[in-house]
Amino acid sequence: MTQSYTERELEMVLEKSRDNIMITDGEGVILRAGSNCARIYGREISQLLGVSAQQLEREGLLRPSVTVQVLKRREPVQVMQSTDTGRTVMAEGFPVFDENGTLIRVVSFSQDLTDLHLLQKEYELLQQKLAKRRYPGDAETVRVDALGFRSPQVRELYELLQRIAPTDASLLLLGESGVGKTAFAQLTHRLSPRRDGPFIEVNCSAIPENLFESEMFGYAPGSFTGAARQGKPGLIEQAQGGTLFLDEVGDLPLPMQVKLLKVLQDGKVTRLGSTEPRAIDFRLISATNHALDEQVAAGSFRLDLFYRLNVVPMTIPALRERPEDIPVLLEIVLARLNERYGQSKVLDSQALHQLVQYDWPGNVRELENVLERFYVASPDQLIRCEMGSATPAAVAAPVEVAPQALQGRSLTEALDAYERKLLEEALGGCRSTYELAERLGLSQPTVFRRLRKHGLSIGGA
Repeated sequence: MTQSYTERELEMVLEKSRDNIMITDGEGVILRAGSNCARIYGREISQLLGVSAQQLEREGLLRPSVTVQVLKRREPVQVMQSTDTGRTVMAEGFPVFDENGTLIRVVSFSQDLTDLHLLQKEYELLQQKLAKRRYPGDAETVRVDALGFRSPQVRELYELLQRIAPTDASLLLLGESGVGKTAFAQLTHRLSPRRDGPFIEVNCSAIPENLFESEMFGYAPGSFTGAARQGKPGLIEQAQGGTLFLDEVGDLPLPMQVKLLKVLQDGKVTRLGSTEPRAIDFRLISATNHALDEQVAAGSFRLDLFYRLNVVPMTIPALRERPEDIPVLLEIVLARLNERYGQSKVLDSQALHQLVQYDWPGNVRELENVLERFYVASPDQLIRCEMGSATPAAVAAPVEVAPQALQGRSLTEALDAYERKLLEEALGGCRSTYELAERLGLSQPTVFRRLRKHGLSIGGA
């Protein structure tokens, strides 16, 4: 019997798709399977058709079976599989229901992530080797671009970065807000073969969600009211031949996570309102101060995108964990300020002692902001710290709160109310979240989130 067009189309999809596609009936029996099955699972399609996913799971062909999970939960499921061929596979399964709500099919998509998994293992081994090394000059100061350090922790990261930068492996920078993730991303770009290409930084928490798609992916002419007549390339396109740095990637909206994943898989980007994909070539670096694995477990971050970003994770320690770096950073920031303002100011010895002893909860960003505050406030060439509430020690001093301040509220409610009051006071005269962040000694994304939490805004508090 001649095949229908629908049958031919389905066969073409199964054969040509980059994903391995498998379709089962409502009992888990395999009806169709993609051509990648033999490579991923080590069995020909003819050996899989008519066999149940439950049986394959019992035989250890795949552990666990995403189809079995979908049948149990009756909802879409993502799992990581280990096959008996030694491969690491990302699998997604989707239920199909008839008009009566009966589950009649399960469609699953699998991607072989073995190469990414091996690269992660190589990275872990390299980290172990670096941890065992002893540096004869641990007290030696290293200055490279905007970074300065003498701590062994950052020295190890720098040595690792020199090995990673020449590759195109995705880098995920982790650490508290203000530790210098952007500086590490910029250094990675400058050490890479893409150094002559653009470095495009995107703050995922600062772009309103309703504008995110057009900003990231661009748009075609006439895509929406107010669109530029000639259209506009998105931030991803602007990174062509260079590096795309996604800061605060944990705040990436779920719909955009799906679109970004497709760009990473296909190497193409399609502008909003267009059907024409454009080839794109860039190196991806991401950063977050969130625990992405916890976001994955909570369902707010896609597991498949997490594995794409987390090829080489690098955790940058907080400044309080590497106090030997503080004098180096102070020297670098002071030199930068002298160059900017055309002066030659120096730190008073007592001020230097006070700054070195401070805990710096806001990390390098707070250090930069505080030192600049002291710098511009000093009337002569000697920078002192006798400026009342502006000193770090005063900022860090505990605040006495009377018991009646709770007024029947829980501690969390009272703290939220106090935080809102401080934000409302600090908002006065601020023209942007960046200015407010500098005033508070916080990162701009942190300020943005806290304003949103309390329903406040610049000019509308």
